[in-house]
Amino acid sequence: MSGTETRTAQAPARTTDAAGGAPAPRRGGALGPVGLVLAGCVSVQFGGALAVSLMPRAGAVGVVTLRLVVAAVVLLVVCRPRLRGHSRADWGTVVAFGVAMGAMNLLFYQAAARIPLGLAVTFEVLGPLTLSVIASRRAINFVWAGLALCGVFLLGGAGDGLGGLDLVGVAFAVAAGAMWAAYIVFSARTGRRFPQADGLALAMAVAAVLCLPLGVATAGSKLLDPVTVGLGAAIAILSSVLPYTLELIALRRLPASTFAVMMSLEPAIAALAGFLVLSQALSWVEAAAIALVIAASMGAVRTQVSGAMPPPRD
Repeated sequence: MSGTETRTAQAPARTTDAAGGAPAPRRGGALGPVGLVLAGCVSVQFGGALAVSLMPRAGAVGVVTLRLVVAAVVLLVVCRPRLRGHSRADWGTVVAFGVAMGAMNLLFYQAAARIPLGLAVTFEVLGPLTLSVIASRRAINFVWAGLALCGVFLLGGAGDGLGGLDLVGVAFAVAAGAMWAAYIVFSARTGRRFPQADGLALAMAVAAVLCLPLGVATAGSKLLDPVTVGLGAAIAILSSVLPYTLELIALRRLPASTFAVMMSLEPAIAALAGFLVLSQALSWVEAAAIALVIAASMGAVRTQVSGAMPPPRD
């Protein structure tokens, strides 16, 4: 997702994949798709934890660069998107999608380098949650927004100013959430303009091209280290290629409301990944705050889906 990439990277759900419209879900046999989405969520967050462990070798920007470049190469080879026959508006949309994707990843990884992974994802989720409330325009969603704010205030009371967290890291996570909201909007538009996974592959290439100069400037020759390249490739597979593929398959059979609930669990999965991979333990107050934001995200998305509004994550 951001991590987000990620994930789409990296919160709320979608009815169609970023590559194009998925067929209407079947009512039966949902266990398989649910397992695929859960595997994708786990893959994204454990890929993010691996990325944090790689940051001492290549820095946050270097890790993002490796992730996006490798993911772009894989997606371009697999999808082989058609370059001709697209209008200027089509290209403008896919470029905007790529810019949002690159910015979302850069900002989130800067946050993850400064604050625990679970909390970084929690603050990032506020972006799609806000978009959900605004898009729905239903009074009940202000309840979910208030619940999310309670979670944020709970974090603020967990110590000295947001639980003693690095405020720069918090700001990066919130900014990543704003870019996630932009990612959602342009992902949906790209999906309507490009067939299959063509738009996603092209947007990933745009993000990689934009981040490459920054990565070279900050990490330099470290990006050519075989161990670093290998770990970066693993992060790209875990955080981008594998979850996108799993979600693409699952969304053909999974109801949007079910997908929404599962994506809302990402802060909890990120906290677990941070604990297991990075030994980032959370206090009970921080865990309760994450739970409040997850509950708010689930409520907002379920309200939006039941109200026949377009879901916020794409």
